[in-house]
Amino acid sequence: MASFTERIVGAAKLDVRVYEEVEADRGATGQAMAVVLLASLSGGIGAAGLGSVGLSGFAFAGIAALIGWGSWAFLTYVIGTRLLPEPGTRADVGELLRTTGFAQAPGILRIVGALAGVGPFILAIVSIWMIVAMVIAVRQALDFTSTFRAVGVVLVGWVISVLVTLVLLGVGAGVG
Repeated sequence: MASFTERIVGAAKLDVRVYEEVEADRGATGQAMAVVLLASLSGGIGAAGLGSVGLSGFAFAGIAALIGWGSWAFLTYVIGTRLLPEPGTRADVGELLRTTGFAQAPGILRIVGALAGVGPFILAIVSIWMIVAMVIAVRQALDFTSTFRAVGVVLVGWVISVLVTLVLLGVGAGVG
């Protein structure tokens, strides 16, 4: 079994074996949560710079990341097992929590987004890298043989997540 650091590096390298390992390791959910938090906090630093975020900003980013991760994993579970399954699809929400959590590993590099000049370019590359990792995570967790199907599940889940977020932001703006 790989160490936590080896799992993060392997997930970032898009190593299918790491995704299979964390899918099967019921004890890795806490590690997946830690990866999500690290990626979220790194993104906050990279987007705003260390001095301008503040402790409350970090706390909000961490909570939002965990809620987003859990809801997207559940949504991906429903889409992948109920709407677009393959005959061999077998999964539970925990497997998706673990694999999609580790798929956030490249996001730890968003911390360098604060660098003048190259920051936006790095953030764009890391975002694409994270989407590729998410496709691999979903393909492995749902036991898909088709990468195309995993792309479809990820995209449908992402669109629904964005729409729900926009509705919630609209409702929140209307309340204030």
